[in-house]
Amino acid sequence: MSDWDAELEDEEAGAVIRTVARQLKLWREAAGLTQTEFGLRIGYGEELVSSVERRRRIPRPEYLDAADEALDAKGKISALKTDLEEVRYPKKVRDLKKLEAESTELCAYNNSVVHGLLQTEEYARVGLQARRPVFTQEELEQRIVARLARQAIINETSPWPAFSFVQCESTLRRPIGGRMVMRRQLERLLEVAKLPNVDLQVLPLSLEENSGLGGSFRLLRLNDGTTVGHVEVQDLSRVITNPKEVQFLEMRYGIIRAQALSPRKSSALIEKVLGET
Repeated sequence: MSDWDAELEDEEAGAVIRTVARQLKLWREAAGLTQTEFGLRIGYGEELVSSVERRRRIPRPEYLDAADEALDAKGKISALKTDLEEVRYPKKVRDLKKLEAESTELCAYNNSVVHGLLQTEEYARVGLQARRPVFTQEELEQRIVARLARQAIINETSPWPAFSFVQCESTLRRPIGGRMVMRRQLERLLEVAKLPNVDLQVLPLSLEENSGLGGSFRLLRLNDGTTVGHVEVQDLSRVITNPKEVQFLEMRYGIIRAQALSPRKSSALIEKVLGET
């Protein structure tokens, strides 16, 4: 999907797009401009103006800025960029980002790739480019921007949420993107591991018993005290709320953490792999 296109089945995005489209049309009509005249003023064709007002296209930030200037809206139209920013991302990304924002603790085990919140842009790009069927260039850029936007939750200024990541050692040694991409990715892991609200552990390949063979998953402990699980595989994303299923994931994660190296030994292993890369 192009970042101009609207996902019509997405009710949340649809409500925002309807409001923005209505405002644009009202401002244009109040100025006494036809769609053709308005398009000429802002540098876009009549067809695109019509598609935006009919909610078939999502106006880009530069479109809104041009409309604001042409209609002398004094920032009122440009301010709509904030409302549209989130709905540009796929719904499952928005839903996950919302859950992460409502969490006091995030726990994640990954055995195939580095967790999305920890990925460098280069690593994320290579992984998304490997997807089949392939994304269009616009879809690829949309997903990269969305993934990097989610990472803002991990920073040095806020102690919350608390993070616990367990990465299988295989994710450190799988040369996704080649030597330099992996070097920068390993360096990024070491940077994040130093943050006071992050525990980063590695589950070594030398283990004879491994409770993480069932695949990657995450747990999110929310502000209201409840815990939900999340699994994603083969483009399928599922939030788990059933208490019994969540309990099983919590039990599994506890065992995986116990089997993993301590955060300090994990950083030492990452440094070792970095030196070998």
